[in-house]
Amino acid sequence: MSGAHPMSRSRTTQTRLILPPDTNQYGSIFGGKILAYDEIAAIACMKHTGKEVVTASFDSVDFVSPAYVGDMLELEAIITSTGRTSMEVYVRVLSRNVKTGEEKLTTESFVTMVAIDEEGKPTPVPAVYPETEEEEKLYKAGLERQKTRREKRKKLKEAIV
Repeated sequence: MSGAHPMSRSRTTQTRLILPPDTNQYGSIFGGKILAYDEIAAIACMKHTGKEVVTASFDSVDFVSPAYVGDMLELEAIITSTGRTSMEVYVRVLSRNVKTGEEKLTTESFVTMVAIDEEGKPTPVPAVYPETEEEEKLYKAGLERQKTRREKRKKLKEAIV
């Protein structure tokens, strides 16, 4: 693939500590706080493109299990597919109890980001290609989700007109 980059080039990880202001009355992290960490998706895209990016959509967010004050969050993002100017990013959030070492999946999401130029207009991005079996699965599923997003946008435009 000429001009394409391996998916691994975009792989980004961050570790965060859950503090009391991040939580609700049950001591678990606000879902919105986790969504605010979409910066990891942006960083993955900027690593891939060398360009500024904006969030186009949260395509899916699954809150799998709670995380609590004092837990560490380990966030990981990787670009799974690209369009002409857009990139789908898989974001996985694991929580780790510092005292017990127990680790669990907290959140999985797919975010679509768009690269922009100096004038804030969408600009083309390089394609991605998988190198591992896990990446191959994400890549193939990403192409299917991309098709679904296009159909959804088409229906929305038709409904507005």
